[in-house]
Amino acid sequence: MSDLTALGRVRLSEHFFMRDMLYSEVAAASGLVNLPEDSDLAIEAGRNLCRWVLEPLRAGLGHVALRSAYRSPTVNGRCHALHKAGVADSWCASNDDSAGAHIWDRRDRAGRLGATATVVVPRYLDHYEQTGDWRPLAWWIRDHVPEHAEVQFFRVQCAFNIGWSEGPSDRSIGLLDPPTRLQLTAAGAPEFEGDHSPLYRHILPI
Repeated sequence: MSDLTALGRVRLSEHFFMRDMLYSEVAAASGLVNLPEDSDLAIEAGRNLCRWVLEPLRAGLGHVALRSAYRSPTVNGRCHALHKAGVADSWCASNDDSAGAHIWDRRDRAGRLGATATVVVPRYLDHYEQTGDWRPLAWWIRDHVPEHAEVQFFRVQCAFNIGWSEGPSDRSIGLLDPPTRLQLTAAGAPEFEGDHSPLYRHILPI
């Protein structure tokens, strides 16, 4: 317990602590402790995620509600097993696919450090519930969070996965609505560069 308490007190950035990243509904329901195998690596990845991705989100759009962030290999493995068993709310990839993403303390297949969090932006939620349109927020992220890796939106509450990676990324932004996967843009696409504010200026700050 003392190790978990000490880990939770680690400050990752100006506004985020490791405690914010550790809560897992799957862990709580399964009687598991969401504790990293390599705390130093998890902290390093988390600090980069917070500094380069979550803090810019918060600076521009206010409070960022964390739905899921760090998952230990044990917790992610449990979540993936539930997904394979048909539990609709357990959308977790395998541990190999989650390394360098939700599993912060394991590098990805290419040996790169990375971290992902699933978040909701309350400021945008009212507009989304009226329109169902996630794209203005996606374009805002493209313009204001330059260090983001992959961004993947979901239908429920306009939640999205957003990541940081120390290696190259196609920086794709899209929607996952199983079984449909829609890509809005990615590095190299004609519309990726430039100012996209006309697509969101009526809703979000420029």
